[in-house]
Amino acid sequence: MCSTRMPYVVAPPTGTRIRTRLRLTAADEQVVTAVGRHLATLAGQDLAWRCRRGLHADRRTERKRSLTAPSSSRWAGTITRTANDQWRRGYRNLLDARIGLRRAIFAIDRRLAVPINGRHGRTRGYPSRVERYQKQRRRQHLRAKLAEVERRLAEGRVSVCRGGRRLVRLRHHLDTAGLPASEWRGRWQAERLFLTADGEAEACWGNLTIRVHPDEQWPELRLPTPLAPLSNTSGPSGHLPAISPVVFNYRADQWAAQAATGAVRYDITYQPDRGRWYLDASWRLPAAELPSLEELQQERTLAVDLNADHVACGVLDSAGNPVGKPTTVPWIWTGR
Repeated sequence: MCSTRMPYVVAPPTGTRIRTRLRLTAADEQVVTAVGRHLATLAGQDLAWRCRRGLHADRRTERKRSLTAPSSSRWAGTITRTANDQWRRGYRNLLDARIGLRRAIFAIDRRLAVPINGRHGRTRGYPSRVERYQKQRRRQHLRAKLAEVERRLAEGRVSVCRGGRRLVRLRHHLDTAGLPASEWRGRWQAERLFLTADGEAEACWGNLTIRVHPDEQWPELRLPTPLAPLSNTSGPSGHLPAISPVVFNYRADQWAAQAATGAVRYDITYQPDRGRWYLDASWRLPAAELPSLEELQQERTLAVDLNADHVACGVLDSAGNPVGKPTTVPWIWTGR
């Protein structure tokens, strides 16, 4: 049984993200890697502390104060904000899991209430004793999982894996995946690097931790206090003049305008399989007033049907009638 929802207007994206390649020299790569691993250790410790707190107050001010000495005030703010976001996402995942388990148990109970090969309204019983018995066992398993989820929700105990559970599970199946242990280790370490700087509206060029000059296109990385001796400048921040200019080919004008007047978040990531470093810039977009559904229905509409191997598209007029011939756009999944 499926239900049809009334049409509604979807809000446009509230933010955008662009990426460019970051070309590092061997010396700069060592510095950036050292910073990422140092901050990753602090981020893991803070995340573990936040998860242990559960539903209690997160004490972010105290955590920021304790992380400022081994990093900096701005790095500490980003680390604690990230840990809080990860805990909240894990808690919402538990809430979603509880909803899914309750729905599955309800569906099985509804069919178990009907005799074998029987029917009650639109609900059919199971066709055989074997299947009915297996569904009873399945219900017991789901109830046990639901009890565990309920207990974790009551305690506020979430599970967060820095680096991703998929990569952790891959560690136990390297032979099947045909992946050497050394290559897996490189991917694991790259995923756990912490090189994220939140945007600051009052700062020059987006923020004061990781930033790029919009006109001169040189990047700057503020080093944590213990790693200050690695800086190639006299100040507390590491200016990297040996890097080739940072150029954003997509939405470069929008990024430059945002960096000059507002907050920009930067993320540095490394892909070991390609041996490349990347710099991502993200910022919020201005809020736009949504048109009403009645206004949109006065114009032509693009209808899209998602399928396993293609997308079917067609143009509809204001009355819902097709205009011209539909178009099929094939796609091939690459596994990424």
